[in-house]
Amino acid sequence: MQVVAVPVRRLDASKSRLAPLLTPRERAALTLAMLRDVLSACERQPEWHTWVISADPVVLEVAVRAGARGVPDTAGTLLGAVHEVERRTAGRASRLAILLADLPWITADALRRALEPADTVVGVRAASDGGTNLLVRRPPTVIPARFGASSFERHEHAAARAGLVVRRADSEELAFDLDRPEDVGRMFASRRGGRALDQCLEMGVGDRLRTMAVGGAERTPSAGG
Repeated sequence: MQVVAVPVRRLDASKSRLAPLLTPRERAALTLAMLRDVLSACERQPEWHTWVISADPVVLEVAVRAGARGVPDTAGTLLGAVHEVERRTAGRASRLAILLADLPWITADALRRALEPADTVVGVRAASDGGTNLLVRRPPTVIPARFGASSFERHEHAAARAGLVVRRADSEELAFDLDRPEDVGRMFASRRGGRALDQCLEMGVGDRLRTMAVGGAERTPSAGG
């Protein structure tokens, strides 16, 4: 068995760094929009089972409706959710992929290309902070999972200590994650984003981005000031 596991935080705590731009309700809606695109990409990987790990019942309901398996998260942290999946797949899964849920540019083809390599460890580095947007391990605990800023480098160090190399499967579609207002601005500028962009357009986020940009320009000192 091969499992793609997607950990998702509770909606009432999701995307806190977008608070200057979005209300809590809007952040929850955006999180679900990105999750649905991630699940759509996972659904088109016929050799993989998709699990969604979350403490949020709405997230689990969305997962089940998309054909994924919903796994209740009792730890309340990203790493705790990953450990829960590792425990549940022990002795059952030959490969375990941890895929983050905030990838607004994800496509099924990009995910397929990242899952194809048979290397022991495969990863996608987050463009924004050097984190890890995708970690594939064979077997599932061959190196410890680490997430957050600069975690990709920590995975590389762990692999080196085990005599392994992390195969980079970076792509623009998987490397771009949406965490900060400037990430939303980049998504708008690109006009890419699937459900995430559609959700932001529906919420009128473009007008707010322009207002923030004008306000930032007004606060910038002049060259001679």
